[in-house]
Amino acid sequence: MGQQSIEAPLLGSDGRGNKKLWSRALLFFLAFITIAFVGLTVGGNSSFWLLRGESKYGTRIHIEDGDIVESEQAVVAADDGRCSEIGASMLRHGGHAVDAAVATALCVGVVNPMASGIGGGSFMIVRSSATSEARAYDMRETAPLAASQNMYENNPEAKVSGALSMGVPGELAGLHEAWLKYGRLPWRTLFQPAIKLAKDGFVVAPYLGSFIAKCAKMIMTDPGLQQVFAPNGKLLQTGDICYNVELGRSLEAVAEQGLKAFYNGAIGEKLVKDVREAGGILTMEDLRNYRVDVTEAVAVNAMGFTVLGMPPPSSGTLGLALVSNIFDSYGSPNAVKGSLGLHRLIEAMKHMFAVRMNLGDPDFVNISKTISEMLSPSFAKKLQQKIFDNTTFPPEYYLHRWNQLRDHGTSHFCIVDADRNAVSMTTTINYGFGAGILSPSTGIILNNEMDDFSTPTEISPDKLPPAPTNFIKPNKRPLSSMTPIIVLKDNQLAGVLGGSGGIYIIPAVLQVFLNHFIKGMEPLAAVQSPRVYHKLIPNVVLYENWTLIDGNHIELPEERKHFLEERGHQLEAKDGGAICQLVVQNLQNSFDMGLKNRKVPKDRIFHGTLTAVSDPRKDGRPAAI
Repeated sequence: MGQQSIEAPLLGSDGRGNKKLWSRALLFFLAFITIAFVGLTVGGNSSFWLLRGESKYGTRIHIEDGDIVESEQAVVAADDGRCSEIGASMLRHGGHAVDAAVATALCVGVVNPMASGIGGGSFMIVRSSATSEARAYDMRETAPLAASQNMYENNPEAKVSGALSMGVPGELAGLHEAWLKYGRLPWRTLFQPAIKLAKDGFVVAPYLGSFIAKCAKMIMTDPGLQQVFAPNGKLLQTGDICYNVELGRSLEAVAEQGLKAFYNGAIGEKLVKDVREAGGILTMEDLRNYRVDVTEAVAVNAMGFTVLGMPPPSSGTLGLALVSNIFDSYGSPNAVKGSLGLHRLIEAMKHMFAVRMNLGDPDFVNISKTISEMLSPSFAKKLQQKIFDNTTFPPEYYLHRWNQLRDHGTSHFCIVDADRNAVSMTTTINYGFGAGILSPSTGIILNNEMDDFSTPTEISPDKLPPAPTNFIKPNKRPLSSMTPIIVLKDNQLAGVLGGSGGIYIIPAVLQVFLNHFIKGMEPLAAVQSPRVYHKLIPNVVLYENWTLIDGNHIELPEERKHFLEERGHQLEAKDGGAICQLVVQNLQNSFDMGLKNRKVPKDRIFHGTLTAVSDPRKDGRPAAI
């Protein structure tokens, strides 16, 4: 994998002279955006929340009241409406999709701190419409230099929670690397909305409120978390104002000083001090040595579409490719439809999960055979021939060898700008509130990404051995289920998709992809449609059965349940699941513009209507310009 340095001299400056050409008015506008809660209308239904930002200069950010927007220009679909609108504001002022991605990611890290933040890592796919080039930015956390394969042998809990579970954060480094390549707006400008949110306060939305309640014991145990989420000893609730002033100051330092503030400066030193005092092993050398892996995006054929995604250690794109090839083996797109299609999908996912645990960080283990198999139509055909339409089988039938990941959490957003450049980004700190520790001197929540590694002595409920390809080594990245993708048809942008929810991400993204691009569902219906999940072990089909924040209920239809039970599936209701964001471009009348070569003249880049959907399961809101 190609590795990009974050060393000086790039760390201390914007890195682009032309950024000074942007108007003083734009800087004035963005520097003084203040996000504040100015109204709450409930009327028995929390989907009527009006979350706006208003500064003393009268600048207002309005949040769309709906799960779907359309635009001829540009869109952002995040799982929080404030962050969608902040990203859209960057696009309104001429920013690239990557500019919007930086601002959106920073916002999400402030207002959804249980799922993401600059203390964690991310995967991001960026596609340039003009060149058709697609880049994969691997800003995944890495194991510290002092980490070792057996470091949790005597204390398995330390792998899940506490400072010892922290990997080296990569999100800021990756965002900066992408911005250096594509950014149009000044680096510091992209930070201003998130800084204001952190320092001046933001409204606790229902999803965060539910996590605060769920993680009450964790919050009250850690002084840093308690200071932010339970000031004066009382847990914040939905509708309260949350402040994280120290995080705002940390963001200010990175905005003004560049990455050196975090990876080779005062913020990093404060973070390391807090981590080590809490029992962690992070060092300044770890931060200084962190590198972003930038490669060409993986391009796979998926039932007539080209899907651009992450290479390993992400397993999502390869997993989607394998399942798509299995369905292609049936010889008809109708193979995915109806109750029988759902049964086949479950069986295909079980085969996929058995294979994907042979993946790992390709910089440390040879996984070329597994990659080839997951991309091979002939391998998929062999698996398809093992799927029977009238029955299912126990886990050993699927040639499983290793126990599965226990990855959690995350947040995802999709962006398409006015030039049809696209970004798909998934960001995470792993479990809810990560390691359960907030660095009091920086306001940064520590990730617990080390739990995504396998360990030789780990005892899992499935009684299977751990996967050796995913064992801990210094600087190694753990295997991941994150699946940010960009979808093309005849080299034109067809959609952007991704999800959050740990091991449930791949099944959710698969189902939304099939729903819209193969079955032809409208974008909102494709996202809203009830989903099923299977992890291979336990041998149980989890089906959605939950009431959403907006009061709507999602549940798999009874006839589908009955059909699956007749084939031997054990079913279990799940009050929860993955969260997906989706952007699609209407490609009607674009068939004559599809080009096979790499470079696309501007007048040949198709500009169809964009539709953006934020998953109602998390009560997010998309934004448009």
